[in-house]
Amino acid sequence: MSANDLQNRLIATAADIETMLENLLSSQSLPGEYPRPDRLLAAMRHACLAGGKRLRPFLLIETARLFDQQGHGIMRAACALELVHCYSLVHDDLPAMDDDDLRRGKPTVHRQYDEATALLVGDALQSQAFSVLSGGSLDPQRTVAMLSQLAHAAGSGGMCGGQAIDLDAV
Repeated sequence: MSANDLQNRLIATAADIETMLENLLSSQSLPGEYPRPDRLLAAMRHACLAGGKRLRPFLLIETARLFDQQGHGIMRAACALELVHCYSLVHDDLPAMDDDDLRRGKPTVHRQYDEATALLVGDALQSQAFSVLSGGSLDPQRTVAMLSQLAHAAGSGGMCGGQAIDLDAV
């Protein structure tokens, strides 16, 4: 594959993920959900639909392709991964962590909205990631394995643990 082909696939994947995230973060409630609060939803969209390379979903999709796996279930898994990444950025930007004012040239969620909303956005994005991943069309055993891996990678022995180590180093 040429560098140009790689760049085109990265751009196409980013556009596909952005479209799917827009749909997942719509105001349309899922069966059994309460109506989604407008302010929370707007803040979630602010956090997730800010562009970006979408490198993590791209790597997941390309890895799946190596094993002849494609389709809607893989796209859902890629979006779940991106939702966890976005949640981590929202929490990382908070004053108690890195206290950033800008993310990709836009005000961070806690600056655009407020700290309490930013906390809820991160929590909601993490929960939605697991909902998205569990609702895919992959076989149940594979889905459970991916849910477990995502939980471990995001938890105290993964991303959150890494952030704790960073805070201890300050």
